[in-house]
Amino acid sequence: MRHPEGQRVIEAEARALAALAGRLGPAFDDAVDAILGAPGRIVLTGMGKSGLVARKIAATLTSTGTPAHFLHPAEAIHGDLGMIVKGDVVVALSQSGETAEILGVVEAVRRLGGTLLVMTGRAGSTLGREADLLLDTSVAEEGCPLGLAPMASTTAMLALGDALAAALMVAKGFSEEDFARLHPGGRLGRKLARVRQFMHTGEAVPRVSPATPMGQVVLEMSRKRLGSTAVVDGAGRLLGIVTDGDLRRLLERDPTPLDRTAADAMSAHPVSIAADALASAALALMEERKITMLPVVAPDGTLEGIVQIHDLWGTQLF
Repeated sequence: MRHPEGQRVIEAEARALAALAGRLGPAFDDAVDAILGAPGRIVLTGMGKSGLVARKIAATLTSTGTPAHFLHPAEAIHGDLGMIVKGDVVVALSQSGETAEILGVVEAVRRLGGTLLVMTGRAGSTLGREADLLLDTSVAEEGCPLGLAPMASTTAMLALGDALAAALMVAKGFSEEDFARLHPGGRLGRKLARVRQFMHTGEAVPRVSPATPMGQVVLEMSRKRLGSTAVVDGAGRLLGIVTDGDLRRLLERDPTPLDRTAADAMSAHPVSIAADALASAALALMEERKITMLPVVAPDGTLEGIVQIHDLWGTQLF
């Protein structure tokens, strides 16, 4: 390899992460409990590279069920301290623990009665001594060829933030459904989308009774434009389905198709799906069965809607 320095840096950061994992203990548990029990909000703050990491941790917490926001420490001492209120947990990131702007925020936390959770590489620093809760992000080496730019230390902070977010997700019982609600427009959210988000409902759903004459069946299919119609009983329970293919087969075998009823043409006991099923599962089922639509039914068999394959194509469910 022409540039072995790259491998050396990655190995240095890997060692820092291994050491960090090895010393997680009661202090980490206390930090998770403090965030879980916070009567206020979660505020992340940091300056420079630590500030960039703090922003990412705030975003990760927010997207995984723990609302958080970032407070720039320089802006804080010029008016934005109003973002901190009584009961907040303020998570301050500083590798040196002597960042002047961060220490300015500490005074406000103390005055407002918040909890100060510190991530620092120097437990004995001014910031470390002020902490209510301290998480050690010290590293044996930064990885920087000059030993100056923060590399391994910011990686350790970032990993520690992810560890907090993951522990909070488990403690809160944060589910795939919760994640989907917070990410409706993203690819991950679309992968977790449910059938009910795409199905046709109400008057848009073609439906007839078993005794409906075929002329009315064709009219219902044409009017609703879904290429099929559900056949339901008096209680709205799904009995079968009539598709364009069913109509063609009826024409082929019966010289007087309009004398027939929906019951004569329908495919009984069609494959169906629940409204809370993953939309990706509905798409996979339709492609496997080589069908273009699925009735959506409730646990008691009542028809709730219809989902078409065209509704799901192009939505990046996979």
